[in-house]
Amino acid sequence: MGIQKKFTIAVNKKVCGRFYRMQIDARSLAQKIRPGQFVHIRVGDGLEPFFRRPFSVHRARKNIEILYEVVGRGTEALSQKKKGETLDILGPLGNSFRMPGQGVRHVVMIAGGVGVAPFLILTDALKKKKCDMILLYGGRTKGHVFSMKEFRQNGCRVHIATDDGSAGVKGRVSKLFPEIPKDKTMIYACGPRPMMATVQKFAREHSLEGQASCEEVMACGLGACLGCVIQTRQGFRTVCKDGPIFELQDIVL
Repeated sequence: MGIQKKFTIAVNKKVCGRFYRMQIDARSLAQKIRPGQFVHIRVGDGLEPFFRRPFSVHRARKNIEILYEVVGRGTEALSQKKKGETLDILGPLGNSFRMPGQGVRHVVMIAGGVGVAPFLILTDALKKKKCDMILLYGGRTKGHVFSMKEFRQNGCRVHIATDDGSAGVKGRVSKLFPEIPKDKTMIYACGPRPMMATVQKFAREHSLEGQASCEEVMACGLGACLGCVIQTRQGFRTVCKDGPIFELQDIVL
């Protein structure tokens, strides 16, 4: 279980039409976070919104950073927060990504929408291993595409697809699958369930190992309320406590 504490917001800014990026002055927390873990944030000071909101950690250095999309009351309230305000944060929570084995030469991260959030911190860890890194990113429109400069600075090749063709290749992220090396490759995926099912099928057909970061609505974040249960080949599991990282082929999609 993580720690619960109030931390100060250092930066909260819009990075593109749909996404915001927040930096939180939480060095003591940042030192504990591993790639793939998340934090549970109380976004309001009163009873509304009542439940905390889970956010994948986008990066953890001096600050922790989250990347989020405004989709409801909780994230709308978060987008209004200013530098210097405090947030009640519980974390780090969940398990972490498994690092690729010695035989892996290529790492491919496949993300849809805000599913790209857990992958920057992953590239921070992977660049030390000197892997060939590729990011395949799919968004609905150019409003879901930000610069991804830091991914490129970490040595990651970035390929983009949008549903309407307003940025990158026109079509779903599966249009980018020809960029995936078929040998000595490990896949990491995060995004909507239809996208994850497509990735799972591709990995199975080409005998590629992989992991997935699952996104589910959470209430407690600690495995007590069972509100984020998903079906796996080992039975039902909670995303918050047993995950959010699962072996790609274990998830029933």
